[in-house]
Amino acid sequence: MGSSWSGEAERQPLLAPGAGPGPGAARRSREAAAAAALAPGPGRVYARRWLVLLLFSLLAFAQGLVWNTWGPIQNSARQAYDFSSWDIALLVLWGPIGFLPCFAFMWLMDKRGLRITVLLTSFLMVLGTGLRCIPLSDLMLKRRLIHAGQLFNGLAGPTVMNAAPFLSTTWFSADERATATAIASMLSYLGGACAFLVGPLIVPAPNGTAPLLAAESSRAHIEGRIDTVLYTEFGAVCLIFAATLAYFPPRPPFPPSVAAASQRLSYRRSFCRLLSNVRFLMIALAYAIPLGVFAGWSGVLDLILTPVHVSQVDAGWIGFWSIVGGCVVGIAMARFADFIRGMLKLILLLLFSGATLSSTWFTLTCLNSITYLPLNTVTLYASCILLGVFLNSSVPIFFELFVETVYPVPEGITCGVVTFLSNMFMGVLLFFLTFYHTELSWFNWCLPGSCLLGLLLILCFRESYDRLYLDVVVSV
Repeated sequence: MGSSWSGEAERQPLLAPGAGPGPGAARRSREAAAAAALAPGPGRVYARRWLVLLLFSLLAFAQGLVWNTWGPIQNSARQAYDFSSWDIALLVLWGPIGFLPCFAFMWLMDKRGLRITVLLTSFLMVLGTGLRCIPLSDLMLKRRLIHAGQLFNGLAGPTVMNAAPFLSTTWFSADERATATAIASMLSYLGGACAFLVGPLIVPAPNGTAPLLAAESSRAHIEGRIDTVLYTEFGAVCLIFAATLAYFPPRPPFPPSVAAASQRLSYRRSFCRLLSNVRFLMIALAYAIPLGVFAGWSGVLDLILTPVHVSQVDAGWIGFWSIVGGCVVGIAMARFADFIRGMLKLILLLLFSGATLSSTWFTLTCLNSITYLPLNTVTLYASCILLGVFLNSSVPIFFELFVETVYPVPEGITCGVVTFLSNMFMGVLLFFLTFYHTELSWFNWCLPGSCLLGLLLILCFRESYDRLYLDVVVSV
């Protein structure tokens, strides 16, 4: 990442391997600090970093919005396009399928930088949303184009999900990194949340859950409303692509921190380091399994809540507030982590304890015939929103902990591996859902089980802050 900012001699690590407490450590630290003070780059930030963060966040928001277009309006889509349960699940499944070439995007980010990767990602989104808007009377061909469009949008997922720590390290100082990571990563989830709101409010439901609109819920009317959503999303993606093409620099003139300017491992050595690091694999599974299960569960939330007589609009509001709450708390937690460093594990323990209790509450509530817990809109809202708050807000904390644990592995490669694992778990669950969609109680039990497993893995994890140590030792 920082390899093109300086000459060959300056690209050597400012701290020698293993430089730590011991004889001569203080002298090496003073020498490194003096060298850092003479260098013009490390420690310098630019106001334009917020514009770069805004453009990337808008791209992530749009990708999440497009990915979750069909889940909240699955009943309307069935009537408009004759979608089956397999179609609905597959439309969500294109997201994790799009992560199959994840390692190619990681290589591109590592070798060519952020601008080229972001431009390719936004172009794929333009292509995907454009295919969905082609007017056709043949429903079979229309469905195929919609599926193809969702696949292209899924291919944009690796960048918007993985590049947040890369962007924060490239543009932001050490005391702003977690906050920037949170904003860039949470906006994708916020886009998915807005789909819960926009879809049901614009597209009428074909059943009796919206009696005021029942008279006009014909196939042609529903299809016209869905087209409105698709054209709007296409226009927004085109505007973001144009803005990114006009201005999205690959990096600032000088790096903002010592860690940003330090030498990183090669692509091949990075994978060897990740796969041989037991601590990393432990915390990666703690992230991938619960977040993968929750993402798959959220994508078909309307389908899960239909058997308990929750309307499409109510399911949309539940999904919306659960993710919005997670985004707000996630950014607040990241800001707290920037102020009080070295507390990432404790924050994750608190969040996953709450997620385990909330998911257990929701699952037992859905089994009210056995548990006799009250099943109403209030309990469903409360349990789902709390679950979304606890799990979604853990994402930026996890990302920062990943990078700290395996530094100097590049951020894009580190986060790419864990998000690939998360999407793999989500894809497996959605695949089973297509065959067992008539009985969803097993899916609800996956939530508390995965959260409890993640909590235990975090509890056994031994944290370290290698990147933070480099910045503090050299900069102070």
